[in-house]
Amino acid sequence: MTRDIGRAAAGIAAVAIVTFVYVGVLEIANATTVALTFLLIVLIVAATSRLWTAVATSIVAMLLFNFFFLPPVRTLTIADPQNWVALFAFLAVSLVASNLSSVARARARDAVTRGDELSRLFDLSRDVLLMTESRDALSQLARFVARRFDLDFVAVCLPHDGGWEISEGGSLEMALDRSELSRVFDATTFSRETEAGRPRGDDARTVILDGRTASAVPLRLGTRSVGLLVLSGRSPEAGALDALGGVVAIAIERAHFLEELKAAELARQGEELKSALLASIAHDLRTPLTAIRVAASNLQASWLTDADRREQSELVLAEVGRLSRLFENILEMARIDAGTIAATQRWVHPSEIVEAARDQVGQALQRHRLDVDIRADMLVRLDPRLTAAALAHLLENAVQYAPSGGTISVTADVSSNGLEISVRDRGPGIASADLPHLFERFYRGADAKQHASGTGMGLSIARGLLAAEQGRVWGENSSEGGARFTIVVPADTKPSAAESLSVPS
Repeated sequence: MTRDIGRAAAGIAAVAIVTFVYVGVLEIANATTVALTFLLIVLIVAATSRLWTAVATSIVAMLLFNFFFLPPVRTLTIADPQNWVALFAFLAVSLVASNLSSVARARARDAVTRGDELSRLFDLSRDVLLMTESRDALSQLARFVARRFDLDFVAVCLPHDGGWEISEGGSLEMALDRSELSRVFDATTFSRETEAGRPRGDDARTVILDGRTASAVPLRLGTRSVGLLVLSGRSPEAGALDALGGVVAIAIERAHFLEELKAAELARQGEELKSALLASIAHDLRTPLTAIRVAASNLQASWLTDADRREQSELVLAEVGRLSRLFENILEMARIDAGTIAATQRWVHPSEIVEAARDQVGQALQRHRLDVDIRADMLVRLDPRLTAAALAHLLENAVQYAPSGGTISVTADVSSNGLEISVRDRGPGIASADLPHLFERFYRGADAKQHASGTGMGLSIARGLLAAEQGRVWGENSSEGGARFTIVVPADTKPSAAESLSVPS
């Protein structure tokens, strides 16, 4: 308003200056010249300010034109009727031109505003497409709307079990009256719609929240109302509010669809995991149970020598150990899924972790030679139990593929990244198609199914155990032959002269 008053004053001053110059300096008395000059000033004012400013300038110009340039001059009296026509023609042209200019400026402002609102809607639509199926999807949506439309407060309100599920965004915090939301929702649900079936732009209702004025926009999918969008701050125009409500309603439907899709995918994966687990357990239980049954039957035979009985007893113990490892793997996988594995850090020497892992799979290593190379005489601070258990799974995996009687190499080193342990077998290596899937649960490649038995749980369990202490593991083909799996666990280090604690096996 202050700027418009200033422009009106400037227009009037321009008319006064032109009058002074024409009368006192140039002594111009030609009414046509003066009228065109005044008209130019009025048009400039109309093009840069509101209509009332141009009208005020036109009236002042008319009065000065009459007083100084229409005879009798220096009076407001007009003697010649033709001068009346000229005066009113000047005033009419000024007012019409001012009105046209004002209308053009208003339409230009509307076009800019609508373009801005369209750009904001486009940005919001892009945000919606980038939304994931996270639990706070509706809160993210409210924050997106508040940021894109520069709003102080946004609330996405959805009716739920007789109440309201509300997700808020924006810099302000406002208390929402649930009964008021219900009243507005009922009113907008049954409001009249246009013949085309689209809701009217004036469906937005004004509500008072904490002494502030807010707009409640109905969220509709087709003709079905799904909730309300409450906005406070700058007020988008009615068409933009209508479009905004539609975009938010689609975003809500998309979030619900993603949740259902995720639930269906989890159910499908759960069924696949159950089937794979049952198949793996059935396969790996069959062989040891058969061996135990045969050995137990042989032990009942009277013709067995003491050496034969010891051999059959060792077979039973080996298969029982194999079954124990199978059930331990299942329990470890259940603990990883439940997130109940916690790391407890201690100072240990790398050799102690290797020894603890070897003790855990000692039975499986009987037919192989273990070559251990400890390259750093340092103590590391980590969870020795989790690290040793993960290493045991890698050793067990190496036994599956290393040639009988062959050597399995274990290398341990300490670097700025922490403790690094590598296990290399001298087997056939890893097929390129299997490399991306090595640590997937129950995954076993085609070559693995031909050369080794197992459930496909060991590597997945090793990765889960290491993740509990921010460690990682990966597999690759060694340039020296066979496969190499590497563990890296972040750890503090200190000289080995300090006291070392033993690792429980």
